[in-house]
Amino acid sequence: MDLIHYLTAFLFLVLPASAQFQFFEQMFGGQQQQQAQPQNAGSDSAWFQQQYEAAHCDKYLCPATLSCVHFPHHCPCAFPAVEDKVEFGDGSMVCVSKGGWAEGEASRKIELARKGLI
Repeated sequence: MDLIHYLTAFLFLVLPASAQFQFFEQMFGGQQQQQAQPQNAGSDSAWFQQQYEAAHCDKYLCPATLSCVHFPHHCPCAFPAVEDKVEFGDGSMVCVSKGGWAEGEASRKIELARKGLI
């Protein structure tokens, strides 16, 4: 009978310790779940072409932003926080990096370049 008491006592000591170790193992990364790592964008234009072809637009589809607008010069800039939009008289437009210190500096330089002054 003493053997049964020893085995019972041993099981009562070992089983909670085993469960405790499993808990800590899960808490501190013993059984980490694999997280999907983001992949780098492809080095070719296949993804963009797929997006362009899948876009529905019955007017003008802006090539840089895939926005659907009535006219090409209505296209938004892709990064308006750092780009200025300059519209030309012929109905076209361009997005350029914002100029240095003055508001509208980029469009002023483009206009000077169009006139051949710089």
